[in-house]
Amino acid sequence: MKNLLYLFVSVCSLSFLGSCVSTNQLTMNAIEPAPVTIAGDVQNIGIINRSLPSEGHKTIDQIDKILSVEGKNLDKHGAAAATIALQEELIAEGRFSNIVQIENETELQKGLGILPATLTWTQVEALCDKYAVDVIFSLAYYDTDTKVDYKQTTVMVPNSLGVKLPIPGHEVTLRTHIKNGWRVYDPKSKLILDEYNYNEYVVGVGKGINPIEAVKTVINRKEAVVEHSKNIGNAYARRIRPYKVRVTRNYFVKGTDNFVVAKRRAQTGDWDGAAQLWERELGNSDEKVAGRAFYNMAISNEINGDLDKAVEFASKSYSDYRNSEALRYLDILRYRQRQNQRLNSQLSK
Repeated sequence: MKNLLYLFVSVCSLSFLGSCVSTNQLTMNAIEPAPVTIAGDVQNIGIINRSLPSEGHKTIDQIDKILSVEGKNLDKHGAAAATIALQEELIAEGRFSNIVQIENETELQKGLGILPATLTWTQVEALCDKYAVDVIFSLAYYDTDTKVDYKQTTVMVPNSLGVKLPIPGHEVTLRTHIKNGWRVYDPKSKLILDEYNYNEYVVGVGKGINPIEAVKTVINRKEAVVEHSKNIGNAYARRIRPYKVRVTRNYFVKGTDNFVVAKRRAQTGDWDGAAQLWERELGNSDEKVAGRAFYNMAISNEINGDLDKAVEFASKSYSDYRNSEALRYLDILRYRQRQNQRLNSQLSK
């Protein structure tokens, strides 16, 4: 696919194939396919929060609420924030007609801080029929676990005259671990398209004349957990979106005067001009020089987004001129071809 690789910047010089042969390194942006592929005919998405504790887990849930100190409904608010953020981000994608929250399905909402058994396809199909959706995103579990640590410290307390004086006190640290996992169900193909876990941490520190007062000074913990949960929901929605990565490549800068001039052109961003000079060396009688020229032409074609042509040049560099770097480069190019095939299928929908 054209224009999937963009030149970013050229940086340092490196050497390989012996001390007399040097290369420069360039960095490019490449587009990777989305981790999760949703079929093009999918228009309606259902989102279910399965993380609500079941009746049989009330005791453990109550213990968790005690450990959460002031956040008795922390899990509830965090899970809701994550699923709403997921919905909003999917709406922002603009590719789906309808995105609904599936609620009041208590028999299916039995989360307990661990990844539950998958929904059966009978259950998934029933939900899809009931809510008129094609694919279901499931927050399979959501749990917050808060650890409390105390230590002696000094706090400043005003006396009767309003002058702050240091007295012995306590410092409390609340470490809240947010654990959650997601699944995507496609009843048409009967495939779980994705299963992914997130782990986030929220840390709050407070001081007071005693542990209870210290805990009271840890403000906005609930808000911090909710904000982190929104980010988690947004991030999970983006798993259906292609993304950019940075890749590096080495190209030859020595061999003949044309390589030296081509290096300067490449350094100014004139890669087409550099390719004109490399092309002149394809017929060089020196096997090493010709091999490097074919290798560099492969680089040029990858920069321009023509991976098929890049593979042709790299193959010839290795097979006809025994350039060992070209063989390693071929593996990279063939991987990019496979990734681009998947990417093209995603972008064509």
